[in-house]
Amino acid sequence: MLVVGDVMLDRYWYGDVSRISPEAPVPVVLVNEQKEELRLGGAANVAHNCASLGAQTQLLSVVGNDDSGRALAKLLEKKGVKADLHRDRSIRTTEKLRVIGRQQQLLRLDFERSPSREVLASKLTQYRAALAGCDVVILSDYGKGGMTHIRQMIQLARRAKKRVLVDPKGDDYSRYRGASVITPNRAELREVVGTWRDEKDLTQRAESLRRKLGLEALLVTRGDEGMTLFRPGRKVHIDTEAREVFDVTGAGDTVIAALAVMLAAGANLEAAVKAANRAAGIVVGKLGTAVATYQEVFQS
Repeated sequence: MLVVGDVMLDRYWYGDVSRISPEAPVPVVLVNEQKEELRLGGAANVAHNCASLGAQTQLLSVVGNDDSGRALAKLLEKKGVKADLHRDRSIRTTEKLRVIGRQQQLLRLDFERSPSREVLASKLTQYRAALAGCDVVILSDYGKGGMTHIRQMIQLARRAKKRVLVDPKGDDYSRYRGASVITPNRAELREVVGTWRDEKDLTQRAESLRRKLGLEALLVTRGDEGMTLFRPGRKVHIDTEAREVFDVTGAGDTVIAALAVMLAAGANLEAAVKAANRAAGIVVGKLGTAVATYQEVFQS
């Protein structure tokens, strides 16, 4: 697997909540310094999910020349991901700090800045070199500035006869034209095609978008409604397999990772979607950014 995209460091602070602040109507969290936890986020979480499902995984991304970037690199190495992280001194590594009390997220603080053009150009050069050794490419666009060359990345991958899966962001999907599969969630799709009246209207809008972008398929993740695959002349809906929804953070990362790993292993598209749905049902039952393991997906 070759994963390219915006990486993040997910930092978790856990604490006890027993009172409301006298200064403002907000809870006071007494942070337990022994329980701070670091996890992989964004494209790094996608790569972690690929590796946890048994795939040899390479990740290309940009981080700052800072402690968070170094922590990301160590975590990726620990999780078995080969990471090529360009360091940009002009930015700080994207970081999301979540404060957890009583098993609930109380607050999230985001720190980010877009990488420089020079670093992005060097990443494209490395991407060209990495294409030959992969089976499937995942482009994980989180809108943080690291995917400026995504049109060219898609073209290069298709010329190399590689399937390209894209986790999209924003309201301009023309930049994803020529990809094999894109995986928007309900809200992301609505931002692009508008609000649909019923299932028939959704099918028409989704199919129109698929044709316009020249996609092999469009996979829409629909939360508690499961997911729907739109392909030429065929629509397949799969109900959710979530036993209990605890936290949907990073579920989209798991979906695209499982889908790509299955396709790289030779599964057909519908079988790959079923495995991705099963993996998503597993991770939403876990707190915070999480992964589904090979054993959980295929041996449970």
